[in-house]
Amino acid sequence: QVQLVESGGGLVQPGGSLRLSCAASGFSTLEHYAIAWFRQAPGKEREGMSCISRRDGTTYYSASVKGRFTISRDNAKNMGYLQMNSLKPEDTAVYYCKVKPRDDYCSVYATDNSPAWGPGTQVTVSA
Repeated sequence: QVQLVESGGGLVQPGGSLRLSCAASGFSTLEHYAIAWFRQAPGKEREGMSCISRRDGTTYYSASVKGRFTISRDNAKNMGYLQMNSLKPEDTAVYYCKVKPRDDYCSVYATDNSPAWGPGTQVTVSA
């Protein structure tokens, strides 16, 4: 069974940066999985922000984070990452990762409501 643990969150001032990590386990190699990042702010629905495909590493971003966030992966370490720059107060949320062994996952990830989420990591952007 796939297990996910997010880390790297914290308190940062507006304009600052954070790098989130997603440790994935329960399978042989991450290279067979697409990786996506989501966030959920208080009182709001979970939002799909970014995805990286499993075959060629194509990346996808929502309009709210494009140009500021960068998704990446290290298959050898079974790790996914989200580099977040130019953070804004509206980026405050709990951030989650999800992996799926699907070629088309990055086309549908934004609507993924399937269970088995990790604990998430809190990101707070405040002066």
